[in-house]
Amino acid sequence: MGALAQTKNALTSPLAAYPRVAQAEPAAPPPERLARPAANAAPAIEILSAEKVFADGTRGLAPVDLTVREGEFLSLIGPSGCGKSTLLSLVANLSEPSDGRLLWWRGGFNGVGAEGRRMSVVFQDATLMPWLRIASNVRLPLDLAGVKKAASAPRVQAALELVGLGEKGCSYPRQLSGGMRMRAAIARGLVTEPNLLLMDEPFGALDEFTRNKLDADLVDLWWRRSLTVLFVTHSIYEAVFLSTRIVVMAARPGRIFAELTIDEPHPRGDAFRRSPRFAEYCQRLSALLTEASLASDPATAEART
Repeated sequence: MGALAQTKNALTSPLAAYPRVAQAEPAAPPPERLARPAANAAPAIEILSAEKVFADGTRGLAPVDLTVREGEFLSLIGPSGCGKSTLLSLVANLSEPSDGRLLWWRGGFNGVGAEGRRMSVVFQDATLMPWLRIASNVRLPLDLAGVKKAASAPRVQAALELVGLGEKGCSYPRQLSGGMRMRAAIARGLVTEPNLLLMDEPFGALDEFTRNKLDADLVDLWWRRSLTVLFVTHSIYEAVFLSTRIVVMAARPGRIFAELTIDEPHPRGDAFRRSPRFAEYCQRLSALLTEASLASDPATAEART
């Protein structure tokens, strides 16, 4: 079975076994918690010396070793061509490593989709079907899993309400703004009740105001639902605001260059964005990205050796 077909099966087919209705969110948020998950939290993803060489011989990724623990919000950032999306595609099982291996919840990908091991992917584009209403777009993963409409309807509505689109289920994608379409894509990812959410620059094409609003909604959603998130971004401010940990990558070949822990409590809001601590984190990350960019430039790298 190919990687894409295997991923489709893992993300959808097990859903038919638990036609559970999503529970309503609590009226009051849970107590504040520290941003960093416990050091002994179980790994959700283990990337073990995984590298990627493309068919034309291009070395997309040097061997990468990285563990994403349950409850983390980990962001990948780096210059263009550093392999962020390539690494995410390996985790999503949309492509296979040329060498090395990956583990999902300490097992193979065939275990993904079981209770407590569900995964969803949100891409750069909303990829909504223009001929379907928003509710039908969100229901697609459940349709593919064979979940009956009567059983899936409450879950679809719950997912729409989570992203603030509770009254937009009957609308078509063309009737929504870009930000609303991205919210619908996130709802489609949430309707399967995932434990791990993979996101590839989902807000990159949006204006700054909309992006900040969706970032705030996303980090609140991650916190309240105890998700594990692996997030690709080019934005320093977005990475600092969202993340518990940031992995800085360098290019040619793609590799991990540095890590930065954002040891700040949640929930986060505008007060954190305006704080001296936020500015300090942004400055530190900017400096790391500058170093990573220099390390990715062959001429600069040669001059420094």
